[in-house]
Formats: sequence, structure tokens, C-alpha cells
Amino acid sequence: MTFWDHLDVLRRHIWRMLVAALVAMVVCFCFKSTLFDVVLHPKPDFLRLINVDIAQQFLTHMRVALLVGLLLVAPYLIYELFSFVAPGLYAAERRLAVRALLGACLLFYGGVALNYFVIFPFTVRFLGSYQVSGEVQNLISLTSYVDLLLVMSFVLGVVFELPVLCWLLAKMGLLKANTMARYRRHAVVAIVIVGAVITPTGDPFTLALVSVPIYLLYELSIQIVKRVNR
Repeated sequence: MTFWDHLDVLRRHIWRMLVAALVAMVVCFCFKSTLFDVVLHPKPDFLRLINVDIAQQFLTHMRVALLVGLLLVAPYLIYELFSFVAPGLYAAERRLAVRALLGACLLFYGGVALNYFVIFPFTVRFLGSYQVSGEVQNLISLTSYVDLLLVMSFVLGVVFELPVLCWLLAKMGLLKANTMARYRRHAVVAIVIVGAVITPTGDPFTLALVSVPIYLLYELSIQIVKRVNR
């Protein structure tokens, strides 16, 4: 195939990806009640959200529909990209790529699920009820709530990619299992710091909810790298 043939194939893949993303966004936008039932489910009963901008609810609706739609069709988007790249790979490289992509997707969704069902409810309950004085009432905006949920979900999803990242580095010969084991204590400190940044609630229980799964992923990464180093 010539350069222009490859460009034409890439254009078809991009069009299919755009159409899939647009359809997913429109579907999420149309099912507004279901979409925000899901988004607002972790909110504690005592917390009342407010809106102070006349257009903010509509803009938040559009933004949430876009991001949730992308989250739902992300595996298909990755498949389209892989379909474009795969013909240029050897069979062994394709198998490795498939394993890496599947693992990355599962881990990312696992991080998002952990945040949605466990970490975010504790975080929003703590922050939503925290007061420096009885004279100061909390009036939480819808935008603030949604932004916190989206940012924490994305960060947890990215952090959960640790085993895939370590596997790739080990495949490139840049990471050794004995090095990871030697610096385990340093990794624990870094994990606790990351957990504190992700969940600024200040209570040890929520910090442990974040730090323990990340530490377990670190230990899993050591075993994965050890197998690669053999």
C-alpha cells in the first residue's frame, strides 16, 4: 500500500471512531435521568447540590454525556486504532499488544469502579459535611461535585495502569523485579503520598482504601516483571 492508501484507511478508522463517540454521547444525553441517577448515586442524602449559573446545568449535562459516552465506547475506539496498526506488526507483537490493551482496559475500569463504589462516596461524605465553623454552611455546586467525581475516577483509572506500565518497561529491559523489591519501602511512601493527593479527606480509613489496592498492584507488578525477567 502507498502512503495515500494508508492515509485513506486511517481516515476510515477515524470516521468510525468519531461516529461511535458521537452516537454514545447522544444516547447518554437523551437518557438524562438514567445518566444523572448514576452520577448522583454516590451523593449522601444530607448533601444538597445547587446551581448558580443559568447555563451550567445544560453544559454539565453535555460534558458528562460526552465523557461517559467516551468511557463506554473506549474499548471500541482502541480496537479501531489497533486494527489500523495491527497489519504492520508481527504475530508475536500482535499477541503482546492485545494482552497489553486488554489488561490496560480492565485495570482502568477497575480503578474507575473502585472510586465510584468505595472511595468517592467516603470522600464526598467527608468533604460535604466538613465545617470550620457552625456559622459556615456548605452549599456545594453541581459543577464541583461532578468535577471531583470525574477527576478522581480518571486519576484512579490511570494509577491502576501500574502493572501494564511495569510490564512494558520490563519488556524493554528498563525494569528489574529485584530493583522493585529493593525499593519497596520507598514505593510504599510514594503510594501513601499519591493516595493522600487522590483523597484529600484526611482520615486514615479512606487513605487506606486507596493505598492498599495500589500497593497490591505494586506487588502484582513485581511478580509480572519477575516473569518477564526470566
